[in-house]
Amino acid sequence: MNLVFMLEEPSAKAMLEGLMPRILPDHCNVQYIVFEGKQDLLKRLHIKLRGWLAPNTCFVVLFDKDNQDCVDLKVQAAQICTTSGKPNALVRIVCHELESWYLGDLKSVETALQVPGLSNKQKSQYQTPDNILDPKGELKRLTKDAYQQVNGSRKIGKILSPTNNLSTSFSFFISGIQKLVSEECFN
Repeated sequence: MNLVFMLEEPSAKAMLEGLMPRILPDHCNVQYIVFEGKQDLLKRLHIKLRGWLAPNTCFVVLFDKDNQDCVDLKVQAAQICTTSGKPNALVRIVCHELESWYLGDLKSVETALQVPGLSNKQKSQYQTPDNILDPKGELKRLTKDAYQQVNGSRKIGKILSPTNNLSTSFSFFISGIQKLVSEECFN
């Protein structure tokens, strides 16, 4: 079986390469298609989906919310998937940026980036990481610049907990992947 991720940035790929092997069954073939940002992904998504001919393939499209309305973005992406012949593609939105997911699991960030005491801060404003408007800036500040986008994502992805994360958008992402694996994609 094939699972293809359509991603807007290299850091998402770096994180998923560490996370997905711990979630997906061994017989799953995973591919990552990285675009040059959200607009490029939106513009070229239909071409990639229409051109994909391998059977038994499921698709996951992942966007950062950034400053957009997440409902509008999800509807727009779902429409592209449907008109491209892939109506069952899973579309997920990271609220606000990928770093929100990391702020939802400061214990993993502490371990991955070797920043002692970071997990103790989980009890403060990091209880609802999806509400932080500049998660990338916040994570850099919190780690005293130990976090670098791609390399940090690679390190964090290897240990990011799929079950102990306070980010609601991360939980929806994980449950969506689990549903694909159990119901739609691999049976």
